[in-house]
Amino acid sequence: MIRIKYADSYFKRLLGLMFKKDIDYGLLFILKYGSSIHTCFMRFTIDAYFLDENKVIIDKTTLKPWKFYSPSKKAKYILETKENFLNLKKGEKIEFR
Repeated sequence: MIRIKYADSYFKRLLGLMFKKDIDYGLLFILKYGSSIHTCFMRFTIDAYFLDENKVIIDKTTLKPWKFYSPSKKAKYILETKENFLNLKKGEKIEFR
C-alpha cells in the first residue's frame, strides 16, 4: 500500500510533479480530457500508469525529464510515481478511493 496524493484541482494538475526533487507517494490524476503527459521541468524519471474507468492498467511508460507521451487508448486516470516505485504491469487492477 502506498500513499496517494490527488491532483484534484486545476493548479495541482497543472503543476503535477514539476520542480519536485523526490517523492515517496503516487500522484493520481482524474482525467476529463486527454491522456497525454510530459515531464518538462521534472528532476527525476517517473513511471506513469494509465488506467481505464475500472482502474485497470491499460498502458505504462517510463519517462525521463523533458519527454512527452500519449497512450494508444484514452485513460480515465493516470498514476505517476518515481521510477520502479511500484513495478505494476499492464492488466493489473489498482484500488484507491
